[in-house]
Order: sequence, then structure tokens, then C-alpha cells
Amino acid sequence: MNEVGIDIASSYPKPWTQETLKFADVVVTMGCGDACPVIPGKRYVDWEIDDPASKALAEIRPIRDDIEQRVRRLMSELSIGPEQQGV
Repeated sequence: MNEVGIDIASSYPKPWTQETLKFADVVVTMGCGDACPVIPGKRYVDWEIDDPASKALAEIRPIRDDIEQRVRRLMSELSIGPEQQGV
């Protein structure tokens, strides 16, 4: 991620909770199936993405780039610009 200017050194996966999901308009899952919590009335999108675990860097780059393109398309669909990301 550093290659594209994103520092994730202090980041870690955080579990979804009913509390955090209630603020989401769209919930993107990546193959978690029934293991993901579901809140009625939310829009769920499942992206089939290769798992980058145990892959070489050259294999991870296309996965990263695919996710970026999907996020950009979703943001455009939702009329969210970079300044509205809240990240």
C-alpha cells in the first residue's frame, strides 16, 4: 500500500458490530457469506476477491488495484467524492 501512498502500518482488521453497521449505507463483503452480520434495510454488495494471504507482492498488486477500481465505481455510484470519504 505504501507504493500508492497509503500507510496502513498501524491499521488492523476490526470486527463488524451491530453498532458500527447501523451507520453504513452500503456494506461491502468479500466472501464472508453467512458469517457477516446482516442488518435489515442495508444494501449489501459481495465482491469476489482473491485472498492476498500468502501471495507474492506481484500477485497482490492486481488484487489491490481491483479493489481500488471497485471502490471508485461504488463511490461514483453513491455520488461520493474523495473529500467526502471520511477516512
